[in-house]
Amino acid sequence: MKLLQDTLAAAFPDFERLGFPPVAAGTLALTWKDKNFSEPFYMEQLSEGTLRFLWLVTLLQSQELSAVTMIDEPEVCLHPELLRLLVDVMREAARRTQLIVATHSDRLIRFLDPREILVCDAVSGLTTMTWADSLDLDKWLIDYSLDEIWAMNLIGGRPENFHESMSCWVHPNLPPPEP
Repeated sequence: MKLLQDTLAAAFPDFERLGFPPVAAGTLALTWKDKNFSEPFYMEQLSEGTLRFLWLVTLLQSQELSAVTMIDEPEVCLHPELLRLLVDVMREAARRTQLIVATHSDRLIRFLDPREILVCDAVSGLTTMTWADSLDLDKWLIDYSLDEIWAMNLIGGRPENFHESMSCWVHPNLPPPEP
């Protein structure tokens, strides 16, 4: 719980603590105490982005992750400034699970290394996958960030026409953890 609350405090400077007051026999609620307010917020009063970040961090910091953990578009509803911290939490979780994250977000890609990205492209109805570090990106990374290179469609993972669905898979741990 301390690790979770420390991560929340790093993400939200006014965060004070989580609470779990009883609301009925055998039932607890989740509350969020903010330093700027005298009363805590109940879960239903928090923004979708705050709840999503809380959920993602709780999941990723769990000591009981399955052998494989898959997350689709973790950046949805999150403030862009939270993505760097989220990537750090993902990297830590990847030490305990095979973590596979799907994203279409250049903002998330910005905080990754090419060795962490498996680019997926749809070609004639088939999916091809290429590790971004197998592409010759060094000359581009001198002048551009990884998200800019992706936005320029130099590594793939972006549709050439909008009839084909493409995504970029982020794979923050290689090789998989030892059994």
